[in-house]
Amino acid sequence: QVQLVESGGGLVQPGGSLRLSCAASGSRFSMSNMGWYRQVPGKQREMVARSSIFDGTNYADSVKGRFTISRDNAKNMVYLQMNSLKVEDTAVYFCNVVQFSGVNYWGQGTQVTVSS
Repeated sequence: QVQLVESGGGLVQPGGSLRLSCAASGSRFSMSNMGWYRQVPGKQREMVARSSIFDGTNYADSVKGRFTISRDNAKNMVYLQMNSLKVEDTAVYFCNVVQFSGVNYWGQGTQVTVSS
């Protein structure tokens, strides 16, 4: 069983930066996919950034050029550097990892609030 622990969320002013971290424990093996999703009340969860061993990285159009995903396979960690944050980036951000077996895991979520 894989456990995911996210950190780095918080309150930031528009134009500011935050870095989210997610540590995956409980698995000796690297993950095929590691990524970040976000959700606001009343809306579906959406992909923000995803790093795949098979097809590289993908970003939502709304965050391209502002957010950067990175991963440390040796430590089973994934990061999301968020720059030039906007009010509309406010959401609960969830870490997601997928094992090579196809099993999918989600973190508990971390709140990011962008407000002046």
